[in-house]
Amino acid sequence: MNKNFTAFKTPVGVLTVASDGDKIISVGFDAKKEGGAAETPVLKNAKKQLLEYFCGKRKTFDLPLKFPADASAFRLKIWQNMARIPYGKTLTYGGLAAKAGNEKAARACGGACNKNPFMIVVPCHRVVGGSVNLTGYAGGLNVKKYLLDFENGDKKNN
Repeated sequence: MNKNFTAFKTPVGVLTVASDGDKIISVGFDAKKEGGAAETPVLKNAKKQLLEYFCGKRKTFDLPLKFPADASAFRLKIWQNMARIPYGKTLTYGGLAAKAGNEKAARACGGACNKNPFMIVVPCHRVVGGSVNLTGYAGGLNVKKYLLDFENGDKKNN
């Protein structure tokens, strides 16, 4: 399988997007840089959409994502439901677990969020603690707060 990546600056740091040629396999700060740096069509599109997001011109993503083959059915449900959380809205870990079919699996939901391979595109930053506290985020809580404030139009913190 041919793997490529692109890395670019955003307001929250340098994001790396990796693809297998046709589909995006990861988006993150420390996404695996396997293969070579390239501006393939799928990577150009991902970069364009992410930069549009940070300019306030995009609220949803339309990218071909390839989820890990070894992901459990529960984890896939969490990621699919997480992708449906609207721009500017939040959902608790328990609420997301309930949408995935197990309202008592908030902790497992947190584990799935932690393993989300598509930062921002599958918006794990929109998942918050039960008391609506900001908890856990691969990019750090300051980045999570920035993204939520940005989506809610709070420009003074951005």
